Amino acid sequence: MSARIPQPAVAVPAAMAALQSLGAAIGELGVPPTTVTLVNVRASQINGCAVCLEGAIREAAAVGETSDRLMLVSAWRETPSFSAAERAALALTEAVTRTADSEDPVPDDVWDEAAAHYDEQQLTGLVLQIANINVWNRLNVATRQQAGVHTW
Repeated sequence: MSARIPQPAVAVPAAMAALQSLGAAIGELGVPPTTVTLVNVRASQINGCAVCLEGAIREAAAVGETSDRLMLVSAWRETPSFSAAERAALALTEAVTRTADSEDPVPDDVWDEAAAHYDEQQLTGLVLQIANINVWNRLNVATRQQAGVHTW
């Protein structure tokens, strides 16, 4: 399989600049870097984006995440490896990523649990990060970008 077209954000420099600006702004909102990488891994698993999954795992290692925890992200509910705050972020990630899977895409209990662990600024950062990784996932999946083959 090969890419259908070049990665869209790369093909349109203003789009890349905007997405990078968004990422930088999110980085200023106080969400722990390890949590950001867990969010990126989980959304990328759900969306089947190998490019983003590969990148998220590399970023996670760079911020000190262990391979043991990364192997368990898809089964986060069944392991004690994640803190209550990380579990809340992962639940929020799943809800926001799978909006079409439920009549109430982000139920109050999921939101309230996240709000119990993150202040308003951090919650804003989480929601923006979840949306951001979903944008990247969709760009890569739609155009069949390949993990391990970076032409950008």
